[in-house]
Amino acid sequence: MIAPVFRKGRDDCHNENLYTPAQMKMNTQACAELWEWAEYFCPWCYVAVERFHRLQPEFTGRVMVSTRFFPLELRNGEGPPRDILEQEWWLAAIQEPTAAFVPFTGDWPTTTLPAFDVVWAARRQSAAVAMELDIRIRRAFFGESRDIGKRDVVLEIARDLNLDFPRLELDSARPEARAAVIEEATLGHERYRVRGTPTLMLVDGTHLRAPISMPRIRDRKIISMSPMTCFAAGCDPQTRSLFDAALALESALTDEPDTVGDSTIDTFPASDSPSWSPLRLGAP
Repeated sequence: MIAPVFRKGRDDCHNENLYTPAQMKMNTQACAELWEWAEYFCPWCYVAVERFHRLQPEFTGRVMVSTRFFPLELRNGEGPPRDILEQEWWLAAIQEPTAAFVPFTGDWPTTTLPAFDVVWAARRQSAAVAMELDIRIRRAFFGESRDIGKRDVVLEIARDLNLDFPRLELDSARPEARAAVIEEATLGHERYRVRGTPTLMLVDGTHLRAPISMPRIRDRKIISMSPMTCFAAGCDPQTRSLFDAALALESALTDEPDTVGDSTIDTFPASDSPSWSPLRLGAP
């Protein structure tokens, strides 16, 4: 079966009305998308998001970076693993100075699902504002020691954004919010073969690699790091190439609309992990 593809119309690319997973319909006037399947406690996702945020203005109206929901606790059976994250924290921080990291001094979150719920509710109003909330949540956790596992904390982070706040409160508390988060994570795992975070992907299921040095974990301890190929803004050319890949695919899909679908997902080996991140399903 060909998997449905998340795509936005040109108006969505400019006006940012989200095309949600529950809708999953095709639009012949689609802008390019670059997906990041991500978890809010993942420091590598934070580094990637900061870099995407820096380059996104260059691609306004042409490419939209979209966070796809992948809460690891749904499959790993545990919330943010502090013992692992405290090892990874500074290894991620030294790679991207624009990503604020501080020693965590607040109440440690036991879950990140409420953050996903609120971002889902924000998506229903504006994809662009939802992405701004997305990066604010990451900055609040890594840079401000805030407990993003509490819905009221996440709502406070969103309070001054250009959203209908009462509607945000109501939508994020509805059972449909959590159901949609779980649905998207299940789709990522079962249809798109996402096994960890961050997983970068084009809309046809092609997996991409971020220019980030990742750790290898054994028995919950870091035993090695992959080579660091760039640093800070020096990673921009490699990050920009990810946007370019999304544009190239969109051009191909526009030229040959009948080829739209998950042409690569059936051949992408499930055992080929998108990164060395220990924050992946089935990590030793």
